[in-house]
This record gives sequence, structure tokens and C-alpha cells, in this order.
Amino acid sequence: MNRRQVLWSGGALGAAALLAACSSGEAGTADDPAAGDGKPKSGGTLRVGALGRAGAITRDPHGSQANESDYLVIALVYDTLTTPGAKPNTRPRLAASWEPSADLRTWKFKIAKGAVFHDGSPVTADDVVWSLRRLRNTPSGASRLPGIKPENITAEGTDTVVLVSDHANAELPLLTRLTTFVLKKDTADGALEKAPGTGPFKLDWYRGGNARLVRNDTWYGGTVHLDAIEVTMFETPQAMANALLAGQIDVASNVGAVAARTAEARKDVQVLRRPNDMAMPIVMRTAAGSPFADPRVREAMRLIVDREAMVKQVLSGYGTVSNDIMGTGDPNFAKDIPQRARDLAKAGKLLAEAGFDLSRTYDLVTTEDIPGLAESATLFANQAREAGVKVRVVKQESGAFWDKTWKSGDFYTTYWGTNDSVVFFASKTMVTEAATNEAAWSDKEFDASYLKVVGTADETARAAALKELQRIEYDRSGYLLWGMADGIDLAAAKVQGLPRLAGYGRVQLEGVWLR
Repeated sequence: MNRRQVLWSGGALGAAALLAACSSGEAGTADDPAAGDGKPKSGGTLRVGALGRAGAITRDPHGSQANESDYLVIALVYDTLTTPGAKPNTRPRLAASWEPSADLRTWKFKIAKGAVFHDGSPVTADDVVWSLRRLRNTPSGASRLPGIKPENITAEGTDTVVLVSDHANAELPLLTRLTTFVLKKDTADGALEKAPGTGPFKLDWYRGGNARLVRNDTWYGGTVHLDAIEVTMFETPQAMANALLAGQIDVASNVGAVAARTAEARKDVQVLRRPNDMAMPIVMRTAAGSPFADPRVREAMRLIVDREAMVKQVLSGYGTVSNDIMGTGDPNFAKDIPQRARDLAKAGKLLAEAGFDLSRTYDLVTTEDIPGLAESATLFANQAREAGVKVRVVKQESGAFWDKTWKSGDFYTTYWGTNDSVVFFASKTMVTEAATNEAAWSDKEFDASYLKVVGTADETARAAALKELQRIEYDRSGYLLWGMADGIDLAAAKVQGLPRLAGYGRVQLEGVWLR
């Protein structure tokens, strides 16, 4: 999400706001777009560059998209039930409205009026139920719809989908923001490449990671300005940035700080920053047998890192210091928990108390999937040396990393592209039964605290419970989150209306137009 569907989006909305969203609304389009000049104009082709690797291409909307380029194409052709927003940050899409039961376990989602597939057939509740069950039955389906068994996804009439959770969950709609792409019922796996979607664009052609999409004039969600979008896959941010500077593409998506510094002097290029866009934590396995199983060791690692230096050197200043709690953009993020600072003396004491073996060299596994990730591992290794901890950075090819290291390695870097929810990360990566529990963390107090948060509708009580959840994570989790990277896109001056949302909110391109 490399499990990219899970990684790049998600997020939370306060329970009260989610419940308020039960009233009907128009299909969500991109919130807070980049400022444009005048009234949007129709027409033109937008050429977008996105990162990807030929060996990781996938066309399955319910598969694991390792490539941003693949997810971009899929998200423009297919619709999810809800989408990321700004205020509120869960907005209607294929589901026009939703309503919970009194016990917050049963949620009913109403399909948007006028929603049809690209072949003209209407979207029915049976299509949605089939799609969600297919999603739920994928290897990582439990993390995509946690607490919901396939048999508890049912239809009520032709336009209502019913989800029943194993436990009270005031924030269930946020779980439908990312991966709930809807296909026609009984679509065969062999027909996925040509399966019609319901999204704002229709697939014209797809070749080796590159694609052309054309406007869907019958989209239920509103006006689509562009005639077409052409997606070009690039293996490196540098190649993508060079293509933009040479006028070969109009948008370079998630291009990184180095390209931003180069482009800032160009008057014909827009540099768009999305704060709180990317988390690049170090994961320490907490299970028995790991050298990081002792919480004192994990605390020591969090005291060894020089966070300011990481942001300055790895992110070139395009980011902010973080405090080891995932979900930094959450409206109820606990800003009053003391910011950790570097303390080598205390770290050394904790390591000695835990009996940590300083004679051994510890492998820190990383990839070059995104700008700065491998560099963050190298800089941390240098900082750890100052505390007497020997760390060797091991760079793995992306496919090998996700197959062999992720979720099973003792010490590795990972990355997540949406950070507007503490609960999102708790449900996906930290509760004991989470299918994407990266650190193999099992903490009964944390699990109980999570259930208390999601089972509370009252906003004041929920905020208090959420603070307790964050404190436990801060004290004992397997994450070392040193900072948050800004998302950085480059765009030609003529491109207007690009979304400013963090994470994969940026794939909502239906509101973009060309000046």
C-alpha cells in the first residue's frame, strides 16, 4: 500500500463529523485545489508522470498497487464508496450518503443516483456487495475492511449496501475511502483489463504502465473538464522531473525535494507542496526473538535519532519533525505529548539495562521506492554509531523487500502516504489482529483503547480516549517516526485546479483544467 492501496490513503474523520456526514451529498471531488486563473475551461489533454516499475505492474483494482502510476489509472477509472476530503475529510463518492445503527455496528450506504458503469449499465447494490466481498477475500482484505466479514456485506434493495462490523465503529466510513473500487458483479479475473468502471475517466488504452484515459461524459459526480489524461510511468523521480522541465509532461507527481529545489527558480513551473504527506518510519519488530523486543531498546532507538538533522538533510527542509505517533494530521492529534529529543546518555543507559548487544551489527533494510527513504536509513545509521550502535544499511529491490522483509524483518524502513488519522494507522498496523501489523506488536491495553475510541460517538469522550491511545503508541509501539515529508508535485504553469490533499487525495483529477 508493497500493499500500496493500504498505504497511500485512508484517514479519519471525528466520529461526530462522520455521523453528520450521514446526510446525503454530492459525489466528492478534490477539496482545496490549487488556485486557478478565472473560470475553469473545458478541453485539452493533461500529461501526468507517476512513479512505477515495469516488474510491479498490476491491473487489478483490488490487488496491491506497488506503482503510483497504476493506482492513478485505477482511481480515475473506478470509484470507491467514499474519498478523502479536506473538511470533512471523508466525502461521498459512489456512496451518496451513509447512516449507522444506534450501536454503531451496522452501517447503510446509499448508492449515488445516476451512477452507471462506462458501458451504460446502472450500478446496483449487488455490484457493490460483490466488489466488497472480492476485496475482503484478497490476502490483505482483513486490513482493508477490518472488523467486517464477507458474509456481513449485504444488499438491501437495489441501491443500499449494508456493512455489519464485529464491534462498534463510529469511523467505519473512513475505511471505504481507499480500496473499495466497484466492478460489475461477476467480472472474471481474466477480464479485468477491460472491465468498465464508474469513474470520471474511461480507459482508452494501456501499454506497459502507460495509459490514456478519456472523459466520461455520463459521470454522476459532476463536470469533468479535461478531454483526456495521459499517464506516463517513470522509474525515478529525476527522470520524471527532467521530463517536466523539458515540456514532455505537464505534471510530475510526488517528485521529491531535490526536484523541487531545481524547479523553484523556474517561472514556468509550479511547485506544489502538500504538508503531512509522507511518513517514512523505521520499524522495529516487537515479537519475541527480535533484538528490539524489549521496549527499552525501542525507546533507546527513538532517543538516538537526531530528528532535526533528518528533516534538514533527508528532506532538504521540505518537512517537519515528528514524535513517533502515526497520523500527524489528525484533528485530535495529541500535541501536548512531550516532543522527544535526542538524548544519547539516556539511550545508552536503556540499552545497558536491556542487555542490548553492542558488539553485534544490525541490518537496517530499506528500498529506493520513494525519494529520501534510503537516505533516511543511511543517516540514521550514522547517528546510531555515535551511540555505539552499529547499523548496516541493506538496500533491497522493491519486490524482494515487500515479499521477504515487510512485516517479518527485525529492522526496516517503510512509508505511508496519508496521515490524517491516528485511528487509521491503529486499525491497519498496530492492533494485534491487524493484517498489516508491520512491527508484530501485540499490546492488550492498546487494543482495548482502540476499541474504546472507535466505539465512542461523543466527540469529547472520543478525544480523551484518542489521547490515551496515542500515549500508549508513543511509549511502546514498534515505530520510530522521526519526521513527515511534504508531498511535492511539479506542474506546468497552464495546469489549474490540482488537488492539494495529502496522500492519494491527489489522484482526484476530475477538477483539473488547462489554462
